[in-house]
Amino acid sequence: MDKMGHATTAYNIAALQSDIMHWAGVKSGPAAAIGTLTGLGFMTMIEIMDGHSAEWGFSKGDMLANLSGSILYEGQYLMWGQQRMGLKYSYHHTMFAKYYPQELGKNGMQEWLKDYNGQTYWLSVNIASFLPASTGFPQWFNVAAGYGAEGMIGAMKNPSEINGQKIPYFNRYRQFYLSVDADLYRINGTSPFANTLLKVSRTLKFPAPTIEWNKEDGLKWHYLYF
Repeated sequence: MDKMGHATTAYNIAALQSDIMHWAGVKSGPAAAIGTLTGLGFMTMIEIMDGHSAEWGFSKGDMLANLSGSILYEGQYLMWGQQRMGLKYSYHHTMFAKYYPQELGKNGMQEWLKDYNGQTYWLSVNIASFLPASTGFPQWFNVAAGYGAEGMIGAMKNPSEINGQKIPYFNRYRQFYLSVDADLYRINGTSPFANTLLKVSRTLKFPAPTIEWNKEDGLKWHYLYF
């Protein structure tokens, strides 16, 4: 989950910085390159700081995830001149943070950032980008594959107690999702201001009906999954 977060953050920093440079008048190629380097540079600084931390240390896996997110952005520009797929994020509240608020968050905003149990990371693919324009397929419609996990109180394993308080046993397991999504900024006819807001919000997966599979419950149906 942490690696997915690294890749998604690197990708979206690249996308946002590229849009800013393009808005400022920089040509598409250099704008994409600057965005990619900005995303990779920002995440690399975090790894350098972690490398000097006694608690964390430098992580090759994190750095590989940073590179993956950056390459996904730049690679699509080099192949297609556009982003046909993107990495997105969604979140729903879970019960797990209350057992270890120091690690999983003490309030809603902290949990949104720190509680991996409630986070889902998505590869969202824009179908129309792969089809001829003559098909008339909706430009905004996406299909998304998601990855999540649940039952995590600690980073690598769950503690049996925290600060002298016993913690219930929770089985840790992965979750896989298939859903629909929307790139609302692709809708024709929106104002420049609205289009800018929609591009900034494209990091978030649109709530939608979703199929989930995990080894605990098998297939599950969500009428509306966040």
